[in-house]
Amino acid sequence: MQLKALTRTISVAAFLGATALTTAVAAQEPKTVTGGFDVGPGGFQGNFNPLAATGGFTWLNVYFEPLVNYNADLTAIEGALATEYSVNTDKTEYTFKLAKETWHDGKPFTSKDVKFTVDLAKNGETGTVFAARVNAVSSVETPNERTAIIKLSRPDAGFLATLTKLMILPEHALSGTTPKELATSTWWATKPIGTGPFKFKQYVTDQYVELVADDDYRLGRPKADRVINRYFKNTAAAVAALRAGEIQFTYVEPDDVSAFKDNKGFHVIEGQSFVVNYLGFNQQVPLWKDVRVRQAVMHAIDRQAIIDSLYGGAATVANCGYVAKQLVPEGLSPYQYDPAKAKSLLAEAGWDKINGNKPITWLTYYNTPQAANVMAAVQAMLAQVGINVVPRVVDTPTYNGIIYAGNPDFTQFPLVYAGLQNGPDPSGLNIGLNAAQKPPAGANFLRIDMPELTKAFDTALAETNPQQLNARYQDVCKAMNANLPWATMWVANRYGVASAKLKDFVWVPAPAGGPYNAHPEKWSIEK
Repeated sequence: MQLKALTRTISVAAFLGATALTTAVAAQEPKTVTGGFDVGPGGFQGNFNPLAATGGFTWLNVYFEPLVNYNADLTAIEGALATEYSVNTDKTEYTFKLAKETWHDGKPFTSKDVKFTVDLAKNGETGTVFAARVNAVSSVETPNERTAIIKLSRPDAGFLATLTKLMILPEHALSGTTPKELATSTWWATKPIGTGPFKFKQYVTDQYVELVADDDYRLGRPKADRVINRYFKNTAAAVAALRAGEIQFTYVEPDDVSAFKDNKGFHVIEGQSFVVNYLGFNQQVPLWKDVRVRQAVMHAIDRQAIIDSLYGGAATVANCGYVAKQLVPEGLSPYQYDPAKAKSLLAEAGWDKINGNKPITWLTYYNTPQAANVMAAVQAMLAQVGINVVPRVVDTPTYNGIIYAGNPDFTQFPLVYAGLQNGPDPSGLNIGLNAAQKPPAGANFLRIDMPELTKAFDTALAETNPQQLNARYQDVCKAMNANLPWATMWVANRYGVASAKLKDFVWVPAPAGGPYNAHPEKWSIEK
């Protein structure tokens, strides 16, 4: 009896010890937020260089920071690394008071870093996509460590919006690297230094990026210990990982939403994308020179039917680059679905001699099932009027490599299916349509050079009277509608799904994956 009692005592003690150990281990286990941050059209998987970023800002903002950023409602621009800012009356001088912060390696962040970053953004050798967007900057003055004054040679109504995408970079870490070397440097994916709430730890090629909490972050140590960005080949794979509990967040296709809406374990996030989807006409090929051909493309596509059947009604037809009521004037051509008119316009333009039934490569980076269905529908509608397009789907890095090549082969992208930000600041479209934004200066990779449209953008950007700004962008809308640099399709809603275990997690279906102040330092996860 005494032996059995002793055995029971030892067993209970062992059990209690094991339980205590398990509790201790659980307490020490890092709290990790894992998501598919670069899944979907707002992501930019594999890009680590913020100077070259055309998307993926939701992720980049976790470890880099801009001077200013949009609030999560996308209604106002507020401070980030700048605690406050002021603008002179003619919008040519921007003064920023800077936060007291350190880089992830402990070095102080100062106004010299702001000047260094803006200079890099202007230098095309860095691979920057900002060169044309900041070419109005005449100087950056640094009267002290906590003040930066950016002066412009002319007013630029979209300058603050541009700065929301420009992540500030460390002069002390990068000044020894030439601008040309920066474009292809391994630094971005191996040892980048930012000022955000999380610090870079590692990148496992084509699998994930891991960040760890910055204990010294100025807004307080992050509630989570780690944030991991998992990479996926497509949305379906990310959704499967979400269901399996491997990740806590991802972008989802509209078709997936119903599976999560009534599930208490998840939150569905819905909102307007602020991105206009379009068929882009490459102006370096002869196919699209005649506006009647471009008009025919518009009349050949039943946009509302595609919205109703493939988007479930969750999109708005776009007859220019904008759909916001204050930016869309009366009297635009609605380009109603009319195959007979499309055929007539093609005949008038001499389409048989221009191209006839020869196949036309239609390049895109949209690789979701929904996008495939949309493209199949558009392909069939264009074929009905005698335009033979052949979709070619590639990943985003391949797409960017084709369209932004130093000496591009224009026959590889005579037509594209893409999207570009149409808000919350309407100047966002300027980078893809203004003649001054042709590569390498900017992102007008279709080499659009339409004087009426360029003049309308330049006038809007130079407008200093806020009460007149909407009218100036209505003029841009009119010029787009008349000249058709793109066949504008629609602005669709976007969706994300987050685990109910995530707390204070902010994701907005915003243009190009952000940018906006999501405050990752507040994100937490329940066990």
